[in-house]
Amino acid sequence: MNPITHRPLSAITVAGIIFREQRFLLVEELIEGEIKLNQPAGHVEPGESLIEAAKREVLEETRHHFHPEALLGIYHSNPACGPRIMRVAIIGSVDSAPDPSLTLDAGIISTQWLSADEISARRADLRSPFVTRCIDDFLQGNRFDLNVLHSFTGLEK
Repeated sequence: MNPITHRPLSAITVAGIIFREQRFLLVEELIEGEIKLNQPAGHVEPGESLIEAAKREVLEETRHHFHPEALLGIYHSNPACGPRIMRVAIIGSVDSAPDPSLTLDAGIISTQWLSADEISARRADLRSPFVTRCIDDFLQGNRFDLNVLHSFTGLEK
């Protein structure tokens, strides 16, 4: 293996794709001093399954309980240099109202229900190309059974 070209995967992330009444649930977050739009998303914590991570991230970033329904897709960013990211996007629904007993995660400014056109108009504010690709794939009808996701936490024999 060539040590110059070998780089381990830097991050595995999950994202919740929530669509209701022709609008997607996004978060406005402060990233390096700039306000960015993203699906509720974040890193998979040690010992956590992909589904558990998606439920936790959506709850922490939106205060909504997330109910996974389908896998949208797996997305990989592999630039020539810098961090490499693999995102697992999971479609689901949320309860009608946020949980009032919770506060938004640090760095999250607000939640926004935006149409695909409104998101497209704010393309410069998007955190990454993952956002629009997930929306495009959702609108094209991509859906995969959640049973294709398997997580091992290291406790299995």
